[in-house]
Amino acid sequence: MTKVILDAMGGDHAPEEIVKGAVLALQKKADLSLVLTGDKARIDACLSKEKYDAARLSVVHCTEVITNDDVPTAAIRQKKDSSLVVALNMLKEDSEAAAFVSAGSTGAVLTGALLRVGRIRGVSRPAVCPALPTATGGRVYIVDAGANAECKPLNLVHFALMGAAYAEASGVKSPRVGLVSNGTEEHKGDPLHQEAFALLKQTPGINFVGNVEGRDIMGGDIDVAVCDGFSGNVALKSSEGCALAMLKVIKQNIASSFWAKLGYALFMRGAFKKIKKGMDYNQYGGALLIGIGKVVIKSHGASKATSVCASLLQAASAAESGLTASIARMIEAAQPQEENG
Repeated sequence: MTKVILDAMGGDHAPEEIVKGAVLALQKKADLSLVLTGDKARIDACLSKEKYDAARLSVVHCTEVITNDDVPTAAIRQKKDSSLVVALNMLKEDSEAAAFVSAGSTGAVLTGALLRVGRIRGVSRPAVCPALPTATGGRVYIVDAGANAECKPLNLVHFALMGAAYAEASGVKSPRVGLVSNGTEEHKGDPLHQEAFALLKQTPGINFVGNVEGRDIMGGDIDVAVCDGFSGNVALKSSEGCALAMLKVIKQNIASSFWAKLGYALFMRGAFKKIKKGMDYNQYGGALLIGIGKVVIKSHGASKATSVCASLLQAASAAESGLTASIARMIEAAQPQEENG
């Protein structure tokens, strides 16, 4: 039985959609058990409307909630009875707790995970690692997508190692790792990326394919995109914005004439539904806070039941794959190539 702790009060639609997602995950995975942290009265009111296996779900009452308006570090230290802090303490102290999921404040989840659970030994910095769909039907893992705006070359090497371990744990054999830069040539990039390139070429345990440009991230030619947190976050948000803009333009053009509407209704409706589903974050779960000592998944703040369920299943799968141990082994194996940073 895989035990996952869920922050029931995090996110725009908590606790109703969070609870629905938890119940859905229990229905989909028979060997999953969940602990929900938050306002017990509100959670129980939501659970009373659902059918679920009560033997695999428990609730821990908390009196406080950390919101997006709170300063992350201060909130983690001051709101000790918040659903987030209580959950992270349980994750650290309970040997049976394998993973944690929250749709709450990204800054608070990352700060809390680092302060309460800690890093995997040898990891210089944890990172945010979401998965995006690619043009070939696979996924690409972006490391880092926002946790570290300023990086050293060693950090980028660790991002590559952790991303490769995550891709392998997700079933990708010999994942292709690319360093996101402003050109594919080896000499491209600022001193940070040039030095990181040189280190990555010498790093054992990864299939480094060289520099890639932003347009290559979702093309399907790489499995792991290594970025500093500033560039990675811009790439992630740009990709989301581009997808939404394209869908909007397509809708506007379909609505512009009778013949376009007819052609859509007769021939293209199914294809567009598949495209929309493929780009929907609800199908992919959340972003892994990679490098933390146990599995921590940050689900989208606007997550509804489907996305919460996907995040819980994603967390359980990552824990069952032995991901944190794999990362620790890869980091240790690469140590002779590294410098302190």
